[in-house]
Amino acid sequence: MAEDFAIKVENVTKVYKLYDKPIDRLKESLGLSKKVQCREHYALNDVSFNVKRGETVGIIGTNGSGKSTILKIITGVLNPTSGNVMVDGRISALLELGAGFNQEFTGIENVYLNGTMNGFSTEEIDAKLNSILQFADIGDFVNQPVKTYSSGMFVRLAFAVAINIEPEILIVDEALSVGDVFFQSKCYHKFEEFKEMGKTILIVSHDLSSIAKYCDKVVFLNQGVKMDEGEPKYIIDEYKKALVKQLGGVSVDDFDSESAADALSGQDGEKKVAMPDKPGDGASSVNPNLWKSNLRLNPKVNAYGNGAGEIVDFAILDDSGKITDIINKGSEFTIRMKLRYHTHLEHPIAAFTIKDLKGTDLCGTNTMYEKNDIKNVEDGDEVVVTFTQKMDLQGGEYLLSLGTTGYVDGEYTVYHRLYDVCNMTVFSDKNTVGFYDMNSVVKVEY
Repeated sequence: MAEDFAIKVENVTKVYKLYDKPIDRLKESLGLSKKVQCREHYALNDVSFNVKRGETVGIIGTNGSGKSTILKIITGVLNPTSGNVMVDGRISALLELGAGFNQEFTGIENVYLNGTMNGFSTEEIDAKLNSILQFADIGDFVNQPVKTYSSGMFVRLAFAVAINIEPEILIVDEALSVGDVFFQSKCYHKFEEFKEMGKTILIVSHDLSSIAKYCDKVVFLNQGVKMDEGEPKYIIDEYKKALVKQLGGVSVDDFDSESAADALSGQDGEKKVAMPDKPGDGASSVNPNLWKSNLRLNPKVNAYGNGAGEIVDFAILDDSGKITDIINKGSEFTIRMKLRYHTHLEHPIAAFTIKDLKGTDLCGTNTMYEKNDIKNVEDGDEVVVTFTQKMDLQGGEYLLSLGTTGYVDGEYTVYHRLYDVCNMTVFSDKNTVGFYDMNSVVKVEY
């Protein structure tokens, strides 16, 4: 292998045979039938890329893109159907929680088991034990069987072992999503140390903020095919487009307004009085002419209301006006809602709320708070409301809720509300403490 490369992946293809019945697989393996029906699934298709020595490379892609498969091939867990992988250096891999751990062994016993599997003597593991236990920081649980561990404790110990056996190449597959923020910070600090020491890191993650911050290069896989590789920001932008299945990008202006109107009316041209979406209505039932068809919708959205008004469409727009559910931290973004009303209502209210994944309300507003009231509406009236603001939330995953409400005879009334209707990802290369960034101006004087 060339001196500059730690990993070379050349034209790697991985094909799985899918059988309609288990007996068909048995018949083929025993040579009992020459006409066994099976389908070929390409987990990877002619994938090639190189990782330079001392480089930190990220692999991103939608679920089922082959990210974990390529890591397993690189580490020797799987064999490719065709193609070659060359690795120059000792690998430490954290591919799955507890891979290589014996559930009946204690934490200490598993440290020695994994160390031995990686070629270390008992004396060498003895010398590293304190560093491993200090990094894992799971206390007396190290003397308990790992089957009693929480997922967080499990990954702490597994990661501590992986990074303290002095690997030349560290490979990590989504292992950091389980640890708390302090543990993740410690792990990434270790990444920085590894980079300074000239070690090679290959990481798969859905955390785009971390990919952008720590990686020198990113490889983008989609449905088993390498779409592109290069500088993190550019590749992440391409990934964002793929997430909404619009590689060219789409804005609300790209939609045919007449087609969208037809989608919201009956075949005979009469107005369709749509009741609020029921929980369980998912993206598969969304008309492709609607803005929301380009977002990742919650298939089990919690929707309710009296039906006097409805949210017929909505979109999240980035600062270039494209529909996307991934927003760059610090940029301006817009939430747009199309509302239709079915009776006379006085000053209906449009609102949105952004929550974290635990369901905590983080921020939100409505037309009443903003002192920009909607005028009185009649049966059949449609209103488009836009909320434009700067994104100051920390990088991460969030949930968007929408609603239209109001007051009827002095009583607060919900016309239509969609709780956690879609996902929002905030992409950031700088996260501070807490939920949002105070955008502090820092001055250091000497």
